[in-house]
Amino acid sequence: HLMARVAALFRRLDAMQRPDSGQTLLRRGDLELDLDRMTVRWQDQQLGLTLTEFWMVHALARYPGHVKNRQQLMDAAQAVLDDNTITSHIKRIRRKFLAVDHSFDAIETAYGMGYRWLGGQ
Repeated sequence: HLMARVAALFRRLDAMQRPDSGQTLLRRGDLELDLDRMTVRWQDQQLGLTLTEFWMVHALARYPGHVKNRQQLMDAAQAVLDDNTITSHIKRIRRKFLAVDHSFDAIETAYGMGYRWLGGQ
């Protein structure tokens, strides 16, 4: 677990030191991910996601409708997590979206398979 924490710290430092080089935005309906600034907006409100949560949302929203299994989400977050931790991260992500939109339902659980983003293209 220590190696995963150290790797996460280096990713955060790298993200913070990256120069502002023309924003790379991913938009899916009400979702906006800024890959340069590592920020997430939902309905024009910024969400305070951790780096791990950011990359999980990115993995899901990049291909709406496609199921991402737990291993794919771990790989996207560049973290070594167990199944229960993935579930906890998804719950926290949903809570953060629900805090700004009580009707948020863009992350669907595909039972036995993983999760998928249902938001607009």
